[in-house]
Amino acid sequence: MYIDRVPNRKSRPATLLRCGRREGGKVRLHTLANISHWPEAKIQAMRRLLRDEPVGFVGSPECLVIASSLPHGHVAAVLGTLRQLGLDRMLSSKRCRQRDIILALIVARILFPSSKLQSTRRWQSCTLGSELDVLDVSHDELYASLDWLLKRQSRIEDQLAARHLVEGGSVLYDLSSSYYYGEHCALAKFGHSRDGKKGWPIIVYGLLANREGCPVACEVYAGNTADPKTMMAQVAKVRERFGLQRVVMVGDRGSLTSTNIEQIKAYPGVGWIGALRGESIGKLVQQGLLNRSLFDQQNLAEIKSADYPGERLIACWNPFLEEKRAATRESLLLATEKLLMALQQQAKRARDKGRPWKDSEVGLRVGKVLNKYKMAKHVIITAQEGGFSYVRNAVSIASEQQLDGLYCVRTSEGQEAWPTPEVVRGYKDLGNVEKAFRCLKQVDLKARPIFLRKPDHVRAHIFLCVLAYYVEWHMRQKLSQLLYVDEEIQARRQTRDPVLPAQASASAKEKKQTHKTVQGFPVQSFRDLLAELATQSRNVCRLAGDGDDGPTATVLALPTALQSRAFDLLGCSQ
Repeated sequence: MYIDRVPNRKSRPATLLRCGRREGGKVRLHTLANISHWPEAKIQAMRRLLRDEPVGFVGSPECLVIASSLPHGHVAAVLGTLRQLGLDRMLSSKRCRQRDIILALIVARILFPSSKLQSTRRWQSCTLGSELDVLDVSHDELYASLDWLLKRQSRIEDQLAARHLVEGGSVLYDLSSSYYYGEHCALAKFGHSRDGKKGWPIIVYGLLANREGCPVACEVYAGNTADPKTMMAQVAKVRERFGLQRVVMVGDRGSLTSTNIEQIKAYPGVGWIGALRGESIGKLVQQGLLNRSLFDQQNLAEIKSADYPGERLIACWNPFLEEKRAATRESLLLATEKLLMALQQQAKRARDKGRPWKDSEVGLRVGKVLNKYKMAKHVIITAQEGGFSYVRNAVSIASEQQLDGLYCVRTSEGQEAWPTPEVVRGYKDLGNVEKAFRCLKQVDLKARPIFLRKPDHVRAHIFLCVLAYYVEWHMRQKLSQLLYVDEEIQARRQTRDPVLPAQASASAKEKKQTHKTVQGFPVQSFRDLLAELATQSRNVCRLAGDGDDGPTATVLALPTALQSRAFDLLGCSQ
């Protein structure tokens, strides 16, 4: 659309509002309106509007009307990053209605995590709905699009694995769970809840990621599925579907059990890095293979045991962890003793009233108190007539104190490929998956609670949240300069102590103290930076005096210095 001047022989030139289109190699002009009667200031103002010129308008301010204004900057940042990553092409090589809906749901999950139906309402209050042309999406289309996404999950995961997993590298695997509202989903079962939500069924899901924590695949299980039962399916996925011939699986002591390790040995080229449980470490201490003298000069040492043939065992001692465990045990013992003391008073009052408790009743009440903080092994209970006495179990406490601060990493990998410090670092990389779960569940994406009824819709919901985290993970990497993030953490990783807690770099400490970046920008949290970007609006303008159906022009608000820097770091346009 543009303004054209048409000369007349005997009168002043005609001013026309026109648009052009090409038909059969020829340009066809279509006149929308004759605006020759407009004053010159109004014509010039319209010309500037149509050109999207970021300059002042000719004439008085009253000649311009802002018909609508919607937040846009945060949408441009997330959607631009998503397209840079090629995630839209991973979903479908050609644009289609389902792809646009899924893209909108992914962006909405990052910008304003909420239920699917609420997301459709909220993307109408920003430019997301119009950018992807999904303002009129229906409920049925939402659920149909989830089914469409689930059918493509395997293909998308294969592409992510090809991009982020490498031969000879490590693959992180961990599980979490989310509680479920409702009674109609076959996946919702009672099991070990990681959310601390008692009395609610849960749904379990596992996440595969590379060493840096970038997600590549996920799997959803019923809530009563035990962690070890999920590991072998992931090993088969990495080996057979992703086609990696040489890979090291990294899992915690709950998923990478001795039974699973024996099964992994059936896959040539697949190694593992895991950890021993507390009782196994205690056995090594009893056998004299693990003692404090190993850590006189350093805080990690390799040991061998006939119980673990062909494996390297790396014992680690962390004094900070030792202090923490000792303090935790003491506080739990004090809390338990306080409850036992109160229970003793209740038993005494019952005896004084001539209604002493039976031994069975005493046992039930005492057992409930001891199980509250899991301190039964550290307290000796002596039954008395209508009551009880208690004392700390010094032997049990002393035995546990020997394990304070100790943990033992196990691996199949040789010293040449995986030196001792690298094995410990490789195991501690699982913290990157834990960060992903924190982001997925509570910090940003809020995948829980789950409301969907159909198991396939639940699987698609979890996969959609993982794709959203994939985009956010890359955004955080690119925007680290503006965020409360230690930018030197990867560089320092190879030189810092693998056992002791990581220390913030000097630049990270300065960020926290001054709340300013090196360039002088205020340091942001990721959520605050998105809110700052959202203040850049996209405005639809028209000239005063025209009706609602009059010609309009779109004008983008000028970005602030911080917004411009964020877009530069992301490498996407506004």
